Amino acid sequence: MTPKLRVEQVAVSFATRAGAFQALAPVDLTIRAGSFTTLIGPSGCGKSTLFNVIAGLLPPSEGRVFIDGQDVSGLIGRVGYMLQKDLLLPWRTLVDNVALGMEIQGTRLKDARARALPYLRRYGLGGFETQYPAALSGGMRQRAALLRTLLTDTDVILLDEPFGALDAQTKHQMQEWLLQLWADFGKTVIFITHDVEEAIYLSDEVHVMASRPGRIIDSLDIALPRPRPRDIVTDPAFVVIKQYCLSLLTRHEHADAA
Repeated sequence: MTPKLRVEQVAVSFATRAGAFQALAPVDLTIRAGSFTTLIGPSGCGKSTLFNVIAGLLPPSEGRVFIDGQDVSGLIGRVGYMLQKDLLLPWRTLVDNVALGMEIQGTRLKDARARALPYLRRYGLGGFETQYPAALSGGMRQRAALLRTLLTDTDVILLDEPFGALDAQTKHQMQEWLLQLWADFGKTVIFITHDVEEAIYLSDEVHVMASRPGRIIDSLDIALPRPRPRDIVTDPAFVVIKQYCLSLLTRHEHADAA
């Protein structure tokens, strides 16, 4: 079966006054349709650089990106992409912000609103459709931004640490809400986080990265049953995976600093 996404020997180098700087060593990734995959690693390990290559925003210095077997290297608009900041437009209402992605893709605003409204009501934003972003909590703004991304006509969704700025309680609620959306929409999700527990809780597969240059140092299948209750984080199998990830990150952090 053709994978939904394949990253083949993708590397990124930048020219600097001191010479070429390799931000990302050759990376290979194969991601199956409908899966939830997470990249985890320290700042500067190339996670966001890899996302920018997959999104077509940054041309790879080497390698290629394939979606459904088609070479999409350097092509934009083939994936949905959400950054840590919600980037809601302050002059647009909640429903019009959620409709924005569809509107950019050519849907009339009236039709985009009509499609967005049932999702707002279904996923906890009903009653706030005509509110502006300034009146919304951080969690509500992130919900709106996620819905905007998921409603774009793309099968692959990139989420770059969307819950990093939220408090712990809101973050847990958003994780569970995201898993519900992922199950309902059937999208292929690739997620970035610095939080090892979050990575394991959400994912089918976790790729651990290190820096100097950015690279994948291990890939883990998360063979934990779904749906996952919140208290699975105390399950011995979960704790073993978490401790292994932390040891990998700590070991390579010390090696990179040496």
